[in-house]
Amino acid sequence: MQTVEWWQNAVIYQIVPWSFLDTDGDGRGNLYGIIEKLDYISALGVDAIWLTPIYESPMDDLGYDITDMTDIDPVIGDLDVFDKLLALTHARGLRMVVDQVWGHTSDRHFWFLESRESRDNPKADWYVWADPKPDGSPPNNWLSAFNGASAWAWEPKREQYFLFHFLRSQPKLNWDNPEVVDAILQRAKFWLDRGVDGFRIDAPNFFIHDPELRDEPMRPEGSPHPDGIDPENPMAKMMFKYSFCRPEALDALNPIRELVNQYPDTVTLAEVTLCEDSIALSSEYVQGEGRSHLAYNSALLVEEPISATLMRRTLEKVDKYFTDGGNCWVVGNHDYGRLRSRWLGQDATGTPYPETFYHQAAAMLVTMPGALCLYQGDELGLTEARIPEDISVNQIQDPFGKALYPDVVGRDGSRTPMPWQATAVSAGFSTHEDTWLPIPDVHRSRAVDAQTQDPSSLLNTWRRLLHWRKHQPALMQGDCEILDTDEPVFAFIREAPQQRLLCIFNLSPDTAHFDLHEDWLPCITATGAKPAAKRNDGMLRLRGYGYFFGNLTPPTQLTSSSEPAEATAADASQSQSTAANEAEAHPNGAGAGAEADLLPVGHRSATASRQNKE
Repeated sequence: MQTVEWWQNAVIYQIVPWSFLDTDGDGRGNLYGIIEKLDYISALGVDAIWLTPIYESPMDDLGYDITDMTDIDPVIGDLDVFDKLLALTHARGLRMVVDQVWGHTSDRHFWFLESRESRDNPKADWYVWADPKPDGSPPNNWLSAFNGASAWAWEPKREQYFLFHFLRSQPKLNWDNPEVVDAILQRAKFWLDRGVDGFRIDAPNFFIHDPELRDEPMRPEGSPHPDGIDPENPMAKMMFKYSFCRPEALDALNPIRELVNQYPDTVTLAEVTLCEDSIALSSEYVQGEGRSHLAYNSALLVEEPISATLMRRTLEKVDKYFTDGGNCWVVGNHDYGRLRSRWLGQDATGTPYPETFYHQAAAMLVTMPGALCLYQGDELGLTEARIPEDISVNQIQDPFGKALYPDVVGRDGSRTPMPWQATAVSAGFSTHEDTWLPIPDVHRSRAVDAQTQDPSSLLNTWRRLLHWRKHQPALMQGDCEILDTDEPVFAFIREAPQQRLLCIFNLSPDTAHFDLHEDWLPCITATGAKPAAKRNDGMLRLRGYGYFFGNLTPPTQLTSSSEPAEATAADASQSQSTAANEAEAHPNGAGAGAEADLLPVGHRSATASRQNKE
């Protein structure tokens, strides 16, 4: 697959404005805070930023309850500040993707205030209304994903129930009404005309429901657990068949894509995480010309220790379903916790992953095929704030957590403010000591200023890898061949006409050996990425959680070149030397340091050899 669109293999940096930087001292972040830190974002080496909702909102759900889709919430700024932020983002060569919440509104939106008044007003059919059962109870057994109770709320003025999938204050829009779709398109056009580079589409698999309002069947005992939902959530006891995940929802994106296609180089990124099989379903949302460009899923949000078997199985499944590309990896975000908590946060023996593992995770994530969403603070290795140790019960802001605590603690743990300065008030996030969510003390040692001065820090590893990545044709536009390897080695080859890049990862704390297959020789060790491995001709010794990148003979040279093979492979790595030099000279430590070379080697030896793929 040869791709040329900017978004296909983009790294998109997700920002929660309330938690990024506060410049007016009210304890909440704002758009000026993002402007102030644009150089930090640019120095990371990402391609775009994604802003979670910035619109007028009562903030019942981090802005995902909107009262005006065409205005900025005054707490974080206004349209003039937004336009300035957009212009300065573009001036740095970055793109901007903004969140769009089209499945529901706030119950304080003018549309809903009118709709709830009667059954015959102009907005009467803009939301999903239904009569009660003869005994006055809700129309069916559908449950809210947030509170585990009925997804129906009674409105006495209409003597009907309205549907909500998340909070009661987030009534569901009726996507079967063409007027609603037209209104959504007008609001999408408003932001496209302002110059945004695309939309992250909130939960499109919730847009359409069963018009017959049939009960959800109960989940058979022993059946697979659905993706994207806590097992303790009562909703997980049901199959997802009628209330959402309807096949008709796929075609609901057609008018959106038709509009976006009128704006060259813009992108749509669909969130498809809460469903029976998120890889399979999310792939359907990017098939054909009338759906989303990209979709992210729960592929890496698994509650299982990392292993080569797990990663190979995941990558093979994504490759099977995303036949034309379009996958976007997510390992942390505002809904699903942090990268630091992925893969249970500990190995199969119950031992917490060492710092070396998170350096390797960065290397693995930037080389796997597809786009990547990098959540603010994950580049620092922030842990999730603990409830009630770091965030007391009375400080919980997330309505999901409030409703289900202590069975489900909610999402506040990954939403705490960014630590910019280790010793400053509120870690440099705000001059106010009382921030909207408290900042854990353990985050101070991982503040940006502390890590910038440490060449071997995780932040500088992310910077180095992201800048190095941009100079690798195989990563920016290449196919992926997944290699059959024994535990604990996970390996693949990324390939473009100009480059074949061998990527090898030891997913264990112990030393592993790997034989380079004779067909791969010569293999020129890649420069600029600082791998944690040593080599003796065709044998690699990978440190615990170590990794190796090597340039193989490019496809264009395999049969046509008259040069020696060693020279052609070396030529393929020339851009890496350039990348390394540029990264070393980059401001804010973008390419400084060699994290892996300073880290200890595992004490036991595990040997892994490649097996020829049948």
